[in-house]
Amino acid sequence: MHLWGEFLSTGSVIFLFLALALALAFEFVNGFHDTANAVATVIYTHSLKPNAAVVLSGCFNLLGVLTSSGAVAYGIVSLLPVELVINIGSGAGFAMVFALLLSAIIWNLGTWYLGLPASSSHSLIGSIMGVGLANSLMAPGHVFGEGVNWGQAKNIGLSLVVSPIVGFVCTALLFLACKALIKSPMLYLPPDKDKAPPFFVRWLLRLTCCGVSFAHGSNDGQKGMGLIMLIMIGVVPGAFALKMNADTAMIQQVASESREATAALRKEAGSAATLGVPEATQVVSAFLKSSGKLAPQTFTALASLNAAVTDKLAAAKSFSELSEADRRSLRTELFLVGEGIAKLGKTHGFADAKDQQACSDFRTDEEKLTKYIPVWVKVAVALALGLGTMIGWKRIVVTVGEKIGKSHLTYAQGASAEVVAMLTIEAADHFGLPVSTTHVLSSGVAGAMAANHSGLQTQTLRNLLLAWVLTLPVCIFLGAVLFASGFYIVFDVLGLR
Repeated sequence: MHLWGEFLSTGSVIFLFLALALALAFEFVNGFHDTANAVATVIYTHSLKPNAAVVLSGCFNLLGVLTSSGAVAYGIVSLLPVELVINIGSGAGFAMVFALLLSAIIWNLGTWYLGLPASSSHSLIGSIMGVGLANSLMAPGHVFGEGVNWGQAKNIGLSLVVSPIVGFVCTALLFLACKALIKSPMLYLPPDKDKAPPFFVRWLLRLTCCGVSFAHGSNDGQKGMGLIMLIMIGVVPGAFALKMNADTAMIQQVASESREATAALRKEAGSAATLGVPEATQVVSAFLKSSGKLAPQTFTALASLNAAVTDKLAAAKSFSELSEADRRSLRTELFLVGEGIAKLGKTHGFADAKDQQACSDFRTDEEKLTKYIPVWVKVAVALALGLGTMIGWKRIVVTVGEKIGKSHLTYAQGASAEVVAMLTIEAADHFGLPVSTTHVLSSGVAGAMAANHSGLQTQTLRNLLLAWVLTLPVCIFLGAVLFASGFYIVFDVLGLR
């Protein structure tokens, strides 16, 4: 069958559509959880009717996804084992995609059914870590644990731990500031269910709902986009391995920077002999593992790989001139060189600051050719998020609106929680880190309740904390078991490689 200009076998087509369906199903379930939080305050303050609220939220999620940068999308991908990323079209790559998506969906559906606002970010990251750990056990020549990018996992884990604390503390402080500065008693009283809020309150809460939805789309929506791109690159590399509409000027600019980076890497390597591409690939892949250390051949390997990059880029006016095999190999080489330069920068591996700057400039621009998101991917993810919100919003909204505090949510409490959630998510998006809308907003509601001495329902908080604590270990376990099962089916039962 011909798709995107390539001939695909029946098996590849089946895998492609199953994998895409799972990725969109993950975002659909994400809509149950995270996007539902954005509409809780406007519904419980009677600022909008439920149906209008979920439609409005869905529209702003769409805008957030469409205007997102893609940094979070590829931040998630960087957690995956290097050998599976560069061989995503292999049997092990197929097993990885199905395992991490299925495990995250299973946990998200279970917590949604119980009405517990759990984190889709936590579940996906736990699943990825489970796949990485299982891969390090099953793949030959691996040390247990090196299948996980622990540096990136640490950064993402820190953002997921800190963001609920920020939500609780900052919302409490903002609410107290409002009480001190805005002396309108009705802002701090439970809404009258038979009476619409005042005009300015109603529109403030609608704006904050739109802001949280937009921020959620621009951050959480990217996780699904990154996984879809990983699938497309693995199955249809000729069409998606590189940004095919890149113009000649961009390609030649990156080629020129690549040439300068190669010279800088060779200078750092000294007099070591050039390596062949297969050997250089092995050396750089070993360096990129969590246990990988800077070795005498590291700079030589990076210089050798980047020389191959320079040759391919310099000879091409457009990527359509390259064969499918060259597009796939060019992406792999760009990925390995870019990640290698990034790790050298973090570990202070460069002896000369000018060499490091030349390589960093090259990495920044080469990512424009590889870390891109097509518009159709953004639209598909946004629609899945919006539909998930419209269908499954009620369970989570009831928990946030009724079961966190002992009293009804007031206008000021709802607005404070949403303003903090919006700003926290936007800040995380700027730094390319995924955060949980669920945790930020629900902890913000708890912070506003605590600041107002409204009382907190300890049973709900205990359940939320339990779900928060269990998400990572359960999803790590599910991801590992499903990957091992898929690995066995693909290699031993089906005999695929």
